Amino acid sequence: MAQLIVLGVADRDTAEEALDIAADLSGQHLLRLEDAAYAYKDAKGRPRIQQTIGTTGIGAIGGALWGTLIGLVFLNPLLGLAVGATTGAVAGKLTDVGIDDDMIRQIGAQLEQGRAAVFLLADSATADRAVEAFRPLHPTVIRTNLTRENEQELVEALRS
Repeated sequence: MAQLIVLGVADRDTAEEALDIAADLSGQHLLRLEDAAYAYKDAKGRPRIQQTIGTTGIGAIGGALWGTLIGLVFLNPLLGLAVGATTGAVAGKLTDVGIDDDMIRQIGAQLEQGRAAVFLLADSATADRAVEAFRPLHPTVIRTNLTRENEQELVEALRS
């Protein structure tokens, strides 16, 4: 089962640094991310979300491929490409994969001005190495789907 961990950090820059750390851990095969995002409040106090996986582009590419193939069958590959890319982009935009967008918005709306929240959905992780990498950011645990005992261990490990 995928583990969701939401960390509170000082600001948007720290949230971006946390995603860089997650990507680095992923590259070292110490963290297998399914999805990641962060939320923050802009200067006007409106919650903003930065997703790492853009489903619109992925949908457009897949749609273009299938549209071209179908267009070849009907002897009009350019029309198939255009129609396929458009429908693929729309389908990708409407697809919600990974972390629940409503939860990201809800937590983002509750953030104090200037603070940010980092959302990590991981399939597996080398816990001690991941905690060690994130500890310098001084994160606080906002929410997880871990057991209470494991969540408490995470909270204590990040404080050390």
